[in-house]
Amino acid sequence: MTSIWDRANPRLRNLAVYEPGKPIEETARELKVSPDEIIKLASNENPIGPSPRAVAAMRSALNSAELYPDGGGFVLRNALAAKLGCGLENIILGNGSNEIIEFLGHAFLQPGDDVIAFEHAFIAYKLMATLFGARTIEVPTPNFQPDLDAMLAAITPKTKLIFIANPNNPTGALIASDKIDKFLARVPEHILTVLDEAYFEYLTDPPDTLRHIQDGRGIIVLRTFSKIHGLASARVGYGIARADILEVLQKTRQPFNVNGIGQIGAVAALSDHEHRRKSKAVTDHGRSFLEKQFQAMKLKFVPTAGNFVFVHVGDGPAVFKKMLARKIIVRPLVGYNLREWLRISVGTMEQNEKCIAALKEVLS
Repeated sequence: MTSIWDRANPRLRNLAVYEPGKPIEETARELKVSPDEIIKLASNENPIGPSPRAVAAMRSALNSAELYPDGGGFVLRNALAAKLGCGLENIILGNGSNEIIEFLGHAFLQPGDDVIAFEHAFIAYKLMATLFGARTIEVPTPNFQPDLDAMLAAITPKTKLIFIANPNNPTGALIASDKIDKFLARVPEHILTVLDEAYFEYLTDPPDTLRHIQDGRGIIVLRTFSKIHGLASARVGYGIARADILEVLQKTRQPFNVNGIGQIGAVAALSDHEHRRKSKAVTDHGRSFLEKQFQAMKLKFVPTAGNFVFVHVGDGPAVFKKMLARKIIVRPLVGYNLREWLRISVGTMEQNEKCIAALKEVLS
């Protein structure tokens, strides 16, 4: 009997599978404890939960769950366009911003093309490129700091897409606005630059990248409701770009790709300014606490503007397992070739304090 792999897409055989943060429920089953006893600081989720306005709106929307969602996402796209100061035609919705990364592959990549990203960048870029038969050129990041000149030097005649996460996940490095401006001015017009801004709302002084779209540049900005809005389970992301770029991407989008309940929750979350303010304040305070503790413990870390900290612990997988035994889930980074590091999400202060206490115990 022949293997099913003989008939499958050959690019899938050696394609790594994205491994998300370990679920709370799975950990609770393994440890034979209640899920309420588990602290998850692995997936950069909002520790104070979703927007209360979003929760109320989604509960109400359940009464119409038998209906298909608005396939074009008109209400949500309109709300986003009004907030961002752009047109409806400049917004595309995705089942999380990850799906829009896949749209880009369908729309712009052919086997043999090149994609450029920084090393230790969000692994989904490389997985998507591999799936479409493209090569990923990973630009080195000395001391985990992005080098935009090196990225420009890496451009080849076959380059179609450039991915820049700002701040970067998992290292947390942030590129200043003026550096982004100078970089985009030097990128050839035929190359599409993807600015992944999943953590945009956590930035105190965020770069104004949307004006480059108004200026007609070939960029697409990715954002999400999964982080500061606390709607990771609802899977709602969006992209902002020139209308002609999104006209192409819309051809790759399946109908009803974003569920209706999630769309309604996202619209409500946009107006919940108090929830966003509180979420950022909790994150800023918690991140500062973690960084000060790491400094006192003489652990190397990369200062970040996101809702997580990238910290050197010596043996990431071993520390992960020992933390897990203490009912705390953090994120090992073996898949990023960063075995000595962990990514620890910012939690509530109670969670942060328990995490530090456990980490001190483990490292001692």
